[in-house]
This record gives sequence, structure tokens and C-alpha cells, in this order.
Amino acid sequence: MAVTYMDLVEVDLGKLEAAVSDWKNIVDKLKTAAENARKGMKAKSDKARWAGVNATVTREFVDKTTKEISDLHIEANSIYQVLNDAHTELVSLQKQVRAARAEAQKWGIRVDDYGDGTVHCVYPHDRSTGDDHTQEQVEARQELEGRINRILSHASEIDASVARALRKSHGSDPNNAGHSSYESLDEAQVERAAELAKLGIKMTDEQFTELNSILKWNAKDADFSTAFYTSLGGPEETLEFYGRMSLDGTQGNDKERLALTRQLQRSMGTALATATDAGNEPHLSARWGEEFRKLGNKSIELYPGAGNAPYGYQILGGLLRYGNYDARFINPIAEHVVQLHHKDPYFFMNNKPMTGGADLDWGFNPSGKNGAGYDPLTSVLEGLGHSPEAAKKFFTDEPTVYKEDGTVDKNASLGYDYFDELNKKDFVWPPDSLVHPGSDGAKHVRDMGPDALGHALEAAVTGSAWDADPPKLHRDETTQDIMARVIERYNVTVADGPHDNMKDSLARMGAAYIDDLNYSIKDFGGSGDELGRDRIFAHSSDGSTRTSFGEQAARNFMMLVAADEDGYKTLSSAQQVFAASGLASLEENRDAGISFANNAAKVNGILDESRAHQIREDFKDDETARNLEMEKQGEWRKTLMSGGVAAVAAGGTALLLGPAAGVVAATAVPVLVESGGETVNTVYGNHTLQYLEDHEYKNDPEALAAVQGLESVGERGAWTPASNYADAIGMTQAEKDRLNREIEGSYRDGKDAISDAEKVSS
Repeated sequence: MAVTYMDLVEVDLGKLEAAVSDWKNIVDKLKTAAENARKGMKAKSDKARWAGVNATVTREFVDKTTKEISDLHIEANSIYQVLNDAHTELVSLQKQVRAARAEAQKWGIRVDDYGDGTVHCVYPHDRSTGDDHTQEQVEARQELEGRINRILSHASEIDASVARALRKSHGSDPNNAGHSSYESLDEAQVERAAELAKLGIKMTDEQFTELNSILKWNAKDADFSTAFYTSLGGPEETLEFYGRMSLDGTQGNDKERLALTRQLQRSMGTALATATDAGNEPHLSARWGEEFRKLGNKSIELYPGAGNAPYGYQILGGLLRYGNYDARFINPIAEHVVQLHHKDPYFFMNNKPMTGGADLDWGFNPSGKNGAGYDPLTSVLEGLGHSPEAAKKFFTDEPTVYKEDGTVDKNASLGYDYFDELNKKDFVWPPDSLVHPGSDGAKHVRDMGPDALGHALEAAVTGSAWDADPPKLHRDETTQDIMARVIERYNVTVADGPHDNMKDSLARMGAAYIDDLNYSIKDFGGSGDELGRDRIFAHSSDGSTRTSFGEQAARNFMMLVAADEDGYKTLSSAQQVFAASGLASLEENRDAGISFANNAAKVNGILDESRAHQIREDFKDDETARNLEMEKQGEWRKTLMSGGVAAVAAGGTALLLGPAAGVVAATAVPVLVESGGETVNTVYGNHTLQYLEDHEYKNDPEALAAVQGLESVGERGAWTPASNYADAIGMTQAEKDRLNREIEGSYRDGKDAISDAEKVSS
């Protein structure tokens, strides 16, 4: 029976704590009794010279009594350990659900308890407002409902696991103590998970749901995850189990079974990342990684006699797509996969099933995201996209050469690095799909690999999983160097530019480095800057990692990215907040502030003209459609500047657009940047400002709020932050007019930089 909202909110866990204490006392007393029985009557019985009936009946009675006391101690200790762990976890969950209830009350949200372990959050009917709610209020309600339901789901799993463990500890015979014994709740959960896993595809949906629940709430627990994978047997047995479950779950049209299999993929992937992290205790031995590499291009017979037995990497890839992996585990696998691909780009895809009438989603990636799961290259890149530290090392560390069997070839050199290899214009991306060549569905089968590459690069340069929610930027010299390589590679013509599926990642990467892009546009090459560029950008980035990508390279990169609608929105929103906040940090230095404002206006001009040029190219034969797209661009800029901002509760930290980054036009995405105890709201959809704030970049609430005041677009968008800055530093009207003319000129300089001769073209 599920734990309800009111159960968890109101239950007196002090009673459970008292029970835990009582059981601890019982354990201690039984331990003493067991020791006394063993050292006392049992020892005397063993030494005694029994004869007649006593030689059998009395001796047997003493032995049995001693064992029963020992069994009682074992059973009591098992009950104590399980209840103690449950109490600790439930106390934490109760604190979380009560905090959520307090938040709901603050927002005026009612939490309706359905009584089945789920809740529904609603705003009570209010005639005075017509029940209209801001985007922020809607998002707050949705977030609270999801959070509370997750807490209740976790509590229900603990409750079910404890009940099951207590039944097994006690057994079914009231006159016979000592049955299953556990040293922790984890141990009991591993035992049950292993029992269910042994059923494999014979699991009922109810049993499958139970296994998923155990895995979901324990996947990040090293004790549980390490023991669970050990219970499967080893790397090959792990592949056999997941391979069969994946193929079974993706076959046919059973939507419920498919959903269960998708959850298994996520949880098993997260658990594998936890169990193979050498920084965790306990963890699986390095042998697991070595064995996975040996099995990588070996056939794994999932069903005796079946054709097209999958290779180990094809199955393993489904798990690698989820979890933050230790570089020591995933990088050797990723390197081996890339090297196998380099030798034969179709090695793995030649092993996909001859489908006939098979389901197109049949394979080892039940999620259905970026491939069916027969191409491990896409899989490991997705894995790196969720493993920032590993991704950073993958693109920068000296490559290790692997033999085909996955062992290290100490005498060989690779001759290429992975960044250059994967970003080659003519790189052959495998078609990870079961669609028939030449069919309509085959048009985009090679799009998934570049998308995964974008995710891996994004994790490497931001230090955060590409779809983390919310992520936090972790920049250092290494991430900066990788970003410099990205800009060096993608400041070219469209013909040699990024695959369309990479552009959303490149836009988020550009937004994360919007400070350095501005710094680069101010690139004077060491002359003509009497103020000193570093002085103007004194609060932008850490001086040790501040980087100029070069004015032309930065401009061309922004041209490529901002030509795309979502890329333009992502970079523009980042630019507006950066400009407003940057000016706030320079209120004590008028000359530097004016120089900063002009440079920011130039960047605005570059972004606007890049998008405008692409619109003209896309709709050069349809003036009506072209005008409509231009109008959409202007309307979006108005929304960005004039109140498309949801009010955000104080006390948060910077938020970044998650998987939907780039769609800031459609929804107001709040970011919190704290300054002097105050909180700033804006629609900026990236984490850069939090990073800058962490490095003493001064964010001013009033200056940031200035981005909401725009009434028109174009050069006025560039002027608004400067206008507020002019007011803040007390400029006269004549000085404001002069600054306005300068800003307009700088904005047009940015637009003019995208001249006909320089425009990115195909």
C-alpha cells in the first residue's frame, strides 16, 4: 500500500525512533544471552560425559536452545538494522515533504491528497483574478507537484522494502527464529532486486515495476549499486540480462512494457555509473571495464541459435547513455569505440538485424532518443554528454591505443585526436536505425551522431551534463581551451559548418561563454585601447581563464549560430543580461562603462544581422514569409525586453535552460542571481552569470531589471541597458544624447560587420 501525502506529513517518526532504540536494546541483551549460552551451558554440555537418554535428548536440547538464542539475536539485529536505516531515510523525506508543503502555502497552492501515493497541486478558485496565473506560478505549481510525488514514491519504496525485509527476517514459523538476515536496508533491497532480475523477461509488469522502483531510488547508492551488479554475476551476465530485457521491451506495441523497459535503462545506467566510479566505496573492480572492452566486439548470445547476435558494445551502449561516469571507466571504452569506428565505420551497423517486418524501435536503446542502439559511437557520446569530467578528459588527454580485443597496445600511436576526428566535415556517421535505405524515414538516420557529439562537447566546455536540470557552470582553463577549439573549428562557412543537429548545443556553449565572446569582439590586437581591454572586462571571468577567441573567429562563430532561430534566441537572451549586468559593475568607471556598452551594442548588431540575413536567404522568393519571420524576430526581442519575465521566489541560484534550451522565445525562463542578499529575475536562459558572480562579477538588480524596459527592437535593444546606465551614473541629457548616437553607431558597426562579402553563405 502506497504512502500517502498526509501519512508522511503527519506521521510521528519519534515512535519509530523509539522502536529502533528498543530493538537496539533487545539486540544487545540477546547478544549477551547468546554469548552466555554458548560459553555457559553449551560449553558445559559439550564437556560433560553424558550417558543413556541424556546423551541424546539433553545434549540435543542444549544445542537447540543455544542455536535458537543465537538465531533470535540474528533476527533482532536484522530487524534493528532495517528499521534504523528506514528511520533515517524517512526522517529526511518527511523534512523534504514538509518543506514542500510550506512552499505550497507560500504560493497559495492547495495540495490535494489522492490517497494512492500521489497528489495534485492546484490554485484555489479566485474570482478577483479570473484564475489567471503567471508563467512563474504555473511552473511553481508543476515543480511542487512533481517534487512531492517523487518524495512519496521514494517513501512508498522504503515502506515496501522494510515490510518485505521484516517478513523475511521473521519467517513464517513463530516457533523458529532466525531466517533471512540483513546488515542494512540496502542489503535487503539488493536481495529482492536480484530475485526479480533472475526472472528476466518472465517478470510480470507488477514485478517489473517493483524492480524499477528499487533501482530508481537506490541507483546512486554505491553500496546498493555495487552489490546489485555483483549479484548479476559479471560483465557478460550483465549484458545478457539487459540485452534480453531491452529486446523484449522494445518489441511489439506493449506501451506499458516499453515504459518499464525505459525506466530500467535509466536506472541501470545510473547504477552502473555509481558502481564503476573508483571514487566511491565500495565500487566494482577495474576488471569490469577491462571485461566490457574485451566483450565490445564479441558476439553475445542472448538467445541460443538466434542470428545476428549483438556485440557487447551494442548492448552496453544502452546503459552508458544514462549516468555520470568516471573517466577511468567510460573513456577507455569511448576511445576503443572511436578507434574501431575509424578502422571500419560500418563494423557495428553491419551487425544490425535484417528487419523484415520488425519494429523500428527494436534494439538496445529503449529511450528512442538518438538511435535504436546498434551504433555504440552515438551511445558513448551520449554517455560523455552526461559525464562532464570524463568528456573534458576525452577531448584533451593523450589518446591510448587499444587493440581490437580491448587491451592496450603500448607500442602503437594513434595519429589523430578525438576532437579533430569527430569534428571532421567528412566524418562518416553510422545510420543507427532499422529503417530501409531509400525510405522517407532514412533521410535523418545520420543526424543522431552529430547531435550526440554536440552533447559531449557541451558537457566538456560547460562542466555540466548537457540536459542537467538545473545545471551549474564549471569553467576552467581546460574547458576554455576546448571552447577555443570549438570556435576555431566552427567559425567557417555554412558549407563547412556544424551539422544542424549540433547547433542547439553550440548555442548553449556560446551563451555559457558570452563574456569571452564580448571580450573577443573588443579585440584590439594590443593597440588602440588606451583604457585597456582587461580593465573594461575586469569583472568578466577570472583573469586567469579570460580568453580572446579572436575578433573574426568570435564574430564568425556567432554568425553561424545566430543564423539559426533558436541559436539567435539563446545568444541574444544571454547577451542582453550580460550587457545590463556588465554595466552595473562599471558604474564607478564611466569611460570603461561607455566602452563596454558600445562593444555590447556591436555584439547585438552582429547577432541581429546574422539572423536577419538568414531570414532573407531562407525566404528570398517569398516576401510575405520573409516579413513574417522578421516580425517574429522583432516580437521576440520585445518579449525579452518588456516583461516576458516570471517572478521568481527569492533565495535561489542561477538556473539554466534544460533540454529545451534555445526556446526561450516561447517560455519565460527565470534565472536567479543573488547579490547582497537580493535576487534578480530575468529570462536569461543560461548559467553564465552564476559563474561570473562566483568570480566576483558584480550583478546589480536594478541594472538587470533594465532589460525589461525595451519598447522597440534593433538598436533600441542595444540602447536600453546603456540608457539605464546613463541614469544610474547621472549623465546630463546632452551626454545621454551623445551616448545614444555612439550606441547606435556601434550597433550598426556590428550589422555592417556582416557585409555581403563576409556573410556566411552556403
